[in-house]
Amino acid sequence: MPLLRSLLRSLLLIAALAASAAHATTVRIHYDAGAANIAVRADKGPMSWSQGAPATKQSNATWTYTWPDALGDISFKPALADDKVSIGGVYHARVGATVDIYPFFGAPFGKVTIVDKFASPQLHNSRSLRIFLPASYQENSAKRYPVLYMHDGQNLFDARTAAYGVEWGIDETVNRLVATGVMEEVIVVGIDNTPDRIPEYTPCCDAKYGGGKLDAYGAFVVDTVKPYIDRTYRTLPGKENTAIMGSSLGAVASFRIAHQYPDLFSQAGAMSGSFWWNGKALVTKPAPRAALKLYLDAGTVDDGLADTIQMRDALVKQGYQLNRDLLFYTAEGASHNEKSWAARVEKPLAWFFPWGSTKQ
Repeated sequence: MPLLRSLLRSLLLIAALAASAAHATTVRIHYDAGAANIAVRADKGPMSWSQGAPATKQSNATWTYTWPDALGDISFKPALADDKVSIGGVYHARVGATVDIYPFFGAPFGKVTIVDKFASPQLHNSRSLRIFLPASYQENSAKRYPVLYMHDGQNLFDARTAAYGVEWGIDETVNRLVATGVMEEVIVVGIDNTPDRIPEYTPCCDAKYGGGKLDAYGAFVVDTVKPYIDRTYRTLPGKENTAIMGSSLGAVASFRIAHQYPDLFSQAGAMSGSFWWNGKALVTKPAPRAALKLYLDAGTVDDGLADTIQMRDALVKQGYQLNRDLLFYTAEGASHNEKSWAARVEKPLAWFFPWGSTKQ
C-alpha cells in the first residue's frame, strides 16, 4: 500500500505539472541572437519595461519565456542582450496562450529592389516590379511577411520615376508606421504601368476611352506576378495576408481583381477611384459581396467624391458593413494626385495590417 500511495502521488504530481505547463502563458521568440542573449521586458512578473528577465534558448534561433497563469494577460517586448529593445509596438499574450513573435532590433528602414523587364505572357509586354522589403528582412531570416500589391509602381517610391515628379513615399510611410508600432511589416510589390495603362486597368468598355484589358491584367497579377513573389521572397502567401490597392483607375483594377479572386486576396483599397468609368457600371452593377475587407476614399476637390459615395452606398447594399469590412474616408482639401494619396495612404495601410495582426 505505501508503494501504491507513493506511485499515486507521483502520478498526480506529473499530471499537475503537465496541466500547469499546458495552461502557462508562453512566448516563443524567433531570432538568431548569435552570441548574445534575449531578455523579455513586460508589465508584470519579475520584470519591468526597463529591466528584463532572461529567456531560455531552445535552439540557435528560438527562445522561450513563460509566465504563471495567475498574472493574467501579458504585454511585453523582447530585448537583445537586455539593452536593445525590439523595434515596433508592444506584443500581447492572452493568459494561457503560446505566442510566436519574430522581432528585429536594427534600423527601421526597408529597402526597394527593382526587377526590370518582367514579362507578361497575358499582355505580351513587360515592365518593372519595384519590391519593398521590410526592415527586418535581412536581419531575421525566420520571418515571413504579408504582401500588398500596388499598381502604378513607378509612382510609389521614387520621385525621379513618378509620372508628375511626386512619389507616394510608400517606403517612408511603412517604415514610420512600423517603427511606431502602428502597422505590421509587409512586402509591397509595385507593378509598373505601361503605355497601355488605361486599357489594362479597366473593364470593357467606356464610350470615350475604350479599355477592356483588365481581365488579362488581373491574370498577369495572379498567375505571373504573385507566384514569382511567393517563390522568390519569404511571403505569407495565403489570402488572409494578401492585399491589393491602387488609385484612380488603379482603384478600379484593385476592386475588380479582388472580387474576381477572393480566394487569393482578403483586402482591397481604392483611393480616389475612377468610378465614373463606363457610365458608372461598377456602381450601378456592383460585384456580389465577397469575403473581403475594402477601403474606399476620395478628396473634396475635383476627386469624384460624389461617385465614391455612391460606390460606398452600393457596397453597403451588397452587405458590406461600414467600419467592419468597409472603411470609407473623405479627405478634406485633397485632390486627384500623388501628393494627396501620399498624405493619407497610412490610413489603408494601418487598417489592412495593424500591429499584432499577422500570424506566421
